[in-house]
Amino acid sequence: MKITSRRNFLRGAGGAVLGLPFLESLSFAKTVAKPAQRLAFYYVPIGVVRRAFFPDEQQTPEYFTSDPDFQQKVTIKPGLHEFPDTQTLGALKPVRDKVTMITGMDRLYQHGTDVHAQCGSCFLSSATVNTVTESAYPLARTFDHIVADQIGGKTPFRTLEFSANSHKDNKESIYFDNISWYGTDHVAPSMRDPRKAYRRLFSTEEIQTYRNITDLVLEDAKSMQRNLGYTDRQKFEEYFESIRAIETQMDRLEKMRSELADVNLEEPPEAYLPRGEYIRLMGDLMVVSLQAGLTNVATFMVGPERWDTPYKFEGLFDKPMSHHQMSHNQKKFVTELEMVDYFHMEIFADLVAKMAAIEEADGSSLLDNTIFTYGSGLGDGATHQYSDLPIIMAGNAREKFAGGLGGKHLHVPDRTPLANLWLTYGRAMGLEMERFADSDNVVGQLLKG
Repeated sequence: MKITSRRNFLRGAGGAVLGLPFLESLSFAKTVAKPAQRLAFYYVPIGVVRRAFFPDEQQTPEYFTSDPDFQQKVTIKPGLHEFPDTQTLGALKPVRDKVTMITGMDRLYQHGTDVHAQCGSCFLSSATVNTVTESAYPLARTFDHIVADQIGGKTPFRTLEFSANSHKDNKESIYFDNISWYGTDHVAPSMRDPRKAYRRLFSTEEIQTYRNITDLVLEDAKSMQRNLGYTDRQKFEEYFESIRAIETQMDRLEKMRSELADVNLEEPPEAYLPRGEYIRLMGDLMVVSLQAGLTNVATFMVGPERWDTPYKFEGLFDKPMSHHQMSHNQKKFVTELEMVDYFHMEIFADLVAKMAAIEEADGSSLLDNTIFTYGSGLGDGATHQYSDLPIIMAGNAREKFAGGLGGKHLHVPDRTPLANLWLTYGRAMGLEMERFADSDNVVGQLLKG
């Protein structure tokens, strides 16, 4: 079996296909090619509890206002600061040296549209207010697809969209539940079912009797095992161990559903499946997709905006809770909301750690070659503000960013457009962009001089 690049596939007898990580022993190239650049987003809905997230905001008001133009009083001076030791950001301690907190980013609210729908659907668009005539929202082709136009052409999937919203009660429109759009009102549908996503990504056809996809691939791989060096054998096993772990998680979810079907009761909604396991599994699928070269651009929407159907956050609460409804009563549920924020941040930290542990062909890590961003379209779920959004950046875009950013807090001048950050990302990834959406400049502190 001849393998000429990391994007070749092992084809099992049952139609299984998996992308392999780079294996030095099997590379016939005289020089090691630079790893691909990647871009990924981890979107959290309904903002955050500011008192537990941002430094010097312990006195943030607990009242609710529906005015998204509400402006928090920010006392931090623009520039680079030490990473804050706040309650929610405590979840990032294991990876603090790999992340940068960015504050001061705003989005403009286009009046006459729903606050929650616009904050999610336009998070990666930020079209200039009142310039899009085909839609009520300032929604245009989102940044992930603009980047994929340049770096996604050689991958099986130009982009991949993941979501951890399993609800089927279509109470809200698609604007509340999608951050990735091909263009105005042309949504890029996200994958929500872990098993369907797995089969879409790693299988070419349905097999009559489901068999372990990893065993199929490893069976085909036996013929080349003798050609692998010790280090590559370790990489090989590490890679497929992650696949086995995902399969195990999916089997647990599948078993739970089949057992529920045997009970003489109406099947409860999928919202009652373990929330953390579901989010982590979709996140793992995203990371493996980036690692295997299935895509270079991915988005992951952790949950929908303003969906009042409750989730059972296992380990947090003893009954299902609605994230949105709690956000409108922070005075009563502030502790529970802080727990949810920490819960989401902890999973983000785990994904950052996994990406940092994956070695690329040139010895760098997957995270070194990726821009991976945590963010929300609301600065606060109670006040509906579009100002000072919570943003955490991980990765270094193949050393395109300035040094000394890891473990730091960058506060940009207040009311800096969020689109400035996306423009900065685009420049770092080699896109020739004069501007993006309502941007007015790059974030100069991030880029190398």
